[in-house]
Amino acid sequence: MAVKLAGLEDNARKTAITELQACMSDGLALSMALKQAHWNMRGPNFIAVHELMDQVKARLDPGVDAMAERIQQLDGTAVGTVEEVAKATALPPYPTDVTKVADHLKEVSARMRALGERLRGAIDTVDEAGDADSADILTEVSRQVDKDLWFIQSHLD
Repeated sequence: MAVKLAGLEDNARKTAITELQACMSDGLALSMALKQAHWNMRGPNFIAVHELMDQVKARLDPGVDAMAERIQQLDGTAVGTVEEVAKATALPPYPTDVTKVADHLKEVSARMRALGERLRGAIDTVDEAGDADSADILTEVSRQVDKDLWFIQSHLD
């Protein structure tokens, strides 16, 4: 049975599901990239950046979960398998041959900027469609991504 949320038009619901899913796919791809970086870095500031990658992931994952749960509330299906995320994400594949801390910082920063851009676009689209609650979830994730991007970029020259 379809969930009927009070005051939410069908177009708003469908638009929110589409935008939340796109952001969720990018968020999951970034989460996996953060682990790839965490596991495979060497060089100056290793321990600080190694730990930072896990901290950023720990702050990102609840936002991804909130997006998935909102998709379910809107009577959609949150699709988060590795196979589907690989097809759906707009983020470029994370390189597996990177080992220098600075190179990982640059790679992660680029993906975080891309996710931030995707989130901001989705916020506007979902808000214009009439789903302020979904826009609020996306805004919360966007704020955290921006803050963590600042932390990561602070390690670069």
